[in-house]
Amino acid sequence: MYIGIPKEIRPFEYRVGMSPAGVEILCHNGHQVFVEHDAGVGAGFKDHEYEKSGARIAYSAEEVFARADFILKISRPLKQEMEWIKDGAIVAGFLHLASSSQDQIDLFLGKKITALAYGQVTDADGGLPVLRPFSVMGGAMLSSIAARLLQNNHGGKGISLSGLAGVPPAEIVIIGGGVVGSSATRYLLAAGAHVTVIDKNLAVLERLEERFPHVVTLISTKRNIERATAFADVVIGAVLVPGQRAPIVVTRQMVQAMKSRSVIIDVSIDEGGCIETSRPTTHEYPTYVEEGMVHYCVPNISGVVARSASHVILNSALPYILEVANHGIEQAMQNPSISNSINTHNGKLVNLVRLSPKEG
Repeated sequence: MYIGIPKEIRPFEYRVGMSPAGVEILCHNGHQVFVEHDAGVGAGFKDHEYEKSGARIAYSAEEVFARADFILKISRPLKQEMEWIKDGAIVAGFLHLASSSQDQIDLFLGKKITALAYGQVTDADGGLPVLRPFSVMGGAMLSSIAARLLQNNHGGKGISLSGLAGVPPAEIVIIGGGVVGSSATRYLLAAGAHVTVIDKNLAVLERLEERFPHVVTLISTKRNIERATAFADVVIGAVLVPGQRAPIVVTRQMVQAMKSRSVIIDVSIDEGGCIETSRPTTHEYPTYVEEGMVHYCVPNISGVVARSASHVILNSALPYILEVANHGIEQAMQNPSISNSINTHNGKLVNLVRLSPKEG
């Protein structure tokens, strides 16, 4: 199979669809890999490393997209990239089609592109093996992000995460106790913060209490979210419904009731956001102030730790990439792990539910 690895062109997206080590494995399996010139430079991978691994370097994105039967990306293709993709090709990446515009989805459907969403690849236990390590990484990064945004010079109220004698720690409220939420809990507790986690699943909260004895847990109800966000110094939205737009769980009225200059971090912004006042930001301009609160809503948080993230792709996604490349998409879709990740195929929507923000 002809496999293409283009350079990511979305702002502050330094990751690459596959590392040279992964390319070497693909080539050893008999596939021809085309890598765009400087595709790996943001992650510290040079063209000669890809060539040494067996790839051919292409000097235009158009060539990579036009040649490839199977395209390995990180972010959803932009409109110009979509125009270059061959009809019937396969595109894999963190595509987030549930929060995309209808025009973007129509491009996938019109060209009969098979969209393989890494965030929906499942394992035998229903876990998300490709998404999980990225969620762990993102959750770990939230501790340093929250600490920085609480500082006066970043617009915060000027408090530290950890308390000291006579001074209480920062109050952190995490909505969503999944992988991002539990990873963030681990690192925020280690930093000395006081952490409350809200989730609708009691079993999730029980597991968190067993793992982190000092965490406070609450069942997700409108009243509990209202009460918790009102005393929070930092609110982290970490709600995920695979294949769907994230529902709004924190309303504008709740934000208005928060303490002035508190911090809101909406990790769910990749899927549309779970906080009503959220809108996407970038690593260049990561924050804005609305209703008196500092908002951080960067979709590609791990895009600036590109080398580590690109190694994660190799470790987590390569088995599924190889199955598609070695056997073709039709046979690979006999594997539920892969079929659950397909969002568009042969001009039809698959495993994709597009809800309005307040549904769900």
